[in-house]
Amino acid sequence: MTTMTEASVREFKMPDVGEGLTEAEILKWYVQVGDTVTDGQVVCEVETAKAAVELPIPYDGVVRALHFPEGTTVDVGTAIIAVAAPGAAPAEAEVPAQAAPAAEPQQAEEAEPQGRQPVLVGYGVSTSATKRRPRKGPEVTVPRAGTALQSELNGHGGQAAAPAAPAPASAAPAPAAPVSKERPLAKPPVRKLAKDLGVDLSTVIPSGPDGIITREDVHAAVPATAAPQAPGPVVAQPAPRPVPAQSYDTARETRVPVKGVRKATAAAMVGSAFTAPHVTEFVTVDVTRTMRLVEELKQDKEFAGLRVNPLLLIAKALLVAVKRNPDVNASWDEASQEIVLKHYVNLGIAAATPRGLIVPNIKDAHAKTLPQLAESLGELVSTAREGRTSPSAMQGGTVTITNVGVFGVDTGTPILNPGESAILAVGAIKLQPWVHKGKVKPRQVTTLALSFDHRLVDGELGSKVLADVAAILEQPKRLISWA
Repeated sequence: MTTMTEASVREFKMPDVGEGLTEAEILKWYVQVGDTVTDGQVVCEVETAKAAVELPIPYDGVVRALHFPEGTTVDVGTAIIAVAAPGAAPAEAEVPAQAAPAAEPQQAEEAEPQGRQPVLVGYGVSTSATKRRPRKGPEVTVPRAGTALQSELNGHGGQAAAPAAPAPASAAPAPAAPVSKERPLAKPPVRKLAKDLGVDLSTVIPSGPDGIITREDVHAAVPATAAPQAPGPVVAQPAPRPVPAQSYDTARETRVPVKGVRKATAAAMVGSAFTAPHVTEFVTVDVTRTMRLVEELKQDKEFAGLRVNPLLLIAKALLVAVKRNPDVNASWDEASQEIVLKHYVNLGIAAATPRGLIVPNIKDAHAKTLPQLAESLGELVSTAREGRTSPSAMQGGTVTITNVGVFGVDTGTPILNPGESAILAVGAIKLQPWVHKGKVKPRQVTTLALSFDHRLVDGELGSKVLADVAAILEQPKRLISWA
């Protein structure tokens, strides 16, 4: 009876979107405990590294438990909601998923593959997780309690019910052998911490979900590994370990957790800045004729209902410059030590949203006419502002435009979007004194900045691309003669 009750409760885990993401924040629950759900019904909204995505439940049933409140960041592969199958025993007759014995996660995982696997909207079924792998063999069940896991590591069998029966010394090594062969589960930062502290991860007792080793576990193992190497008086050696300051002014300071878009952006920018050697070049250009053309296009019936602004012509100018200098449209393959030349342009547009800065891109922008490009730009901006940009829309970009001029900034030194070769920063367009036809006149002027990866783009190529963009914006008729 108990087995049937446990098997009727299925755990829906945070899906793996297949984009290399390892966690997501639960923004909003659309269901509560006791609600009836059906296959395909959206139960919550989560924010991955760059986008907010709605998650559908992959089976029918009644919500038995919500494992995490809104605002919690959850690792991919972690159960977030428990659903009882239709016709299951009442809630009071079942053991809540959070308090279930150690054997229950194994039973739940065995039941899941029989149905449809959970996936994020817009992605296919993923058969493997990006963060961790399940343990196989006698040690499949990973107890959540530290005492049960301790008994397993000490040489007892995988059964949680027999920790009290000590095994003979001669028999202990046999069941423990499979555990020692398993690579300890830990995130890369935790592995680096263990390496820095000289801790062997195979000797650390994990306390995280599904047997994953946490930073606290590594720190807890430091005295045990350091004790044999240092005599008693040197026990004061842990002093160099940094201790977080707790004396900040709580009345006048606020600490905001780094997560979601901000966390992903920070990681990407650090990786890009310290991987690709950046070079930035600048040019100041008279764009008076371009601004006149923008006003004319707004009156053109071909652009009726479309967003027409200077960014449209700047984007077209960059696309023409890339066409004239195709070697700039490339990426660096570190693994194979090759330069990958791309015969298409996925044009990224940096967009400020309530959740932070994102860079969706227009697929195959090089093949679009000016009206089509205007339509794509309008859809990209409106989707980003509404927070509906999908992760796929931010993958595969080749070059990017960031319009810092909308904030009144003259220009900047932008950092490359990871995997891309160049990024163009557009400054504010201002009325300035300018020498035009031998006379000083008020003209519309802006400053452009092009950052590029110096492994892919040398100074000559980068200068040609930037000069071409400036020349087109100064004389927009070149869009016809150069396109």
